[in-house]
Amino acid sequence: MNGILMAALRMRRATGLGAALVAALCLGGAVSTPAQAQNPFSVAVEVNDSVVTNFEISQRMRFLEVLNAQGDLRQQAIEALVNERLQLDAALAVGAEASPEAIETGLEEFAARANLGAEQFLRQMAQQGIAPETVRDFVANGITWRNVVNARFRPIVEIDDEDVERALELGTVLGGGIEISLAEIIIPVTPDNQANLQSELGRLGRDLNGNVERFSQAAQRFSAAPTREAGGVTGWRPLNELPEGLREMFMGMGYGQVTQPVPLGGGQAYALFQFRGQREVTSPRLPITAIDYVTIALPGGRTPEALAEAARLNNAVDVCNDFNGVIPGGFERQSVPPAQVPEDIALAIRTLDNHEMSTAVTRNNGTVLLAVMLCDRVSAEPEAGIDAIRGGLFGQQLQRLAANYLEELRAEARINYVN
Repeated sequence: MNGILMAALRMRRATGLGAALVAALCLGGAVSTPAQAQNPFSVAVEVNDSVVTNFEISQRMRFLEVLNAQGDLRQQAIEALVNERLQLDAALAVGAEASPEAIETGLEEFAARANLGAEQFLRQMAQQGIAPETVRDFVANGITWRNVVNARFRPIVEIDDEDVERALELGTVLGGGIEISLAEIIIPVTPDNQANLQSELGRLGRDLNGNVERFSQAAQRFSAAPTREAGGVTGWRPLNELPEGLREMFMGMGYGQVTQPVPLGGGQAYALFQFRGQREVTSPRLPITAIDYVTIALPGGRTPEALAEAARLNNAVDVCNDFNGVIPGGFERQSVPPAQVPEDIALAIRTLDNHEMSTAVTRNNGTVLLAVMLCDRVSAEPEAGIDAIRGGLFGQQLQRLAANYLEELRAEARINYVN
């Protein structure tokens, strides 16, 4: 009996996509060695008594691509599928496999993230070359592992009042959140460029679309934002700290995609943004209820004289309150909900720590430099209260135990990477 068929017979416990692959392998009969190497259904990894096929890897890679994952997608797919084989072994040992009803519910919830029903979501995935079984298996594996973790660790995790108090002091976490990474080119409108800035930026954006290296080079050359020194890269930032009008646009973008020119501050500047990534985080900051900031209007726009004055003022103060003694009456201080912060100011301060200044914002067609200092991001206790904090910490502890358990499973497993 040839090696592929033996591997297929070893693929016990396979469901969904796995079962379809077993059938495909068994129907294939004997296959020569050269064809086997090219066969998408050939075995890529042996994991104890189960296997991972090249077809599953290619499907998972495509799925990760559609989900805007970054990095080495093949390696990510392989490691995820290996982990899922081990997690299924653990589930079978304690009778914790996902039920058909739970899988359907999980699929509906997953599709709802894209504002779609389950069947509509599966159709859209099929249009992207992703089999429905790939999506169902992905959802089922997540539910199965959660069942294992709950059965094994939920009875032993305890969160006491000291844990809650410490979390409040540190400003850590509750629930989950999304962070995104962008690169940006921001150019203020001036009398010299106002006639054609938007059209010129549009052409530049189309030229840079999909090219990360060239976008960063352009940011270093043209951008007025402080991020130009880093090639326009903003780093990972909570999605909910961005201006509301931009969030939905970024959520629909793929890696390397560049926006159309985006007007900021009521047309005081235009920006190009390039999407660099998205990730879910389990420990976001507590919700921001207000942004406290100072603005100082300096004549001259981004002239050397105005920038030098902004630097002088920045060096003259340690905290925002110091402006009262340095330029009494010469600044404006506001504390407003994040949604009420003008877009250009919100973008300028989102990369700042408290009491840092940005000189990226201008007014009056670039003739006035608006120096902006972030005083504080004001957060309040979540509406859900202490119970939500306790629940969030409980979930974090479960995740840590789950990660350690998975490492144990991998250390004890027989894993053979075939090709």
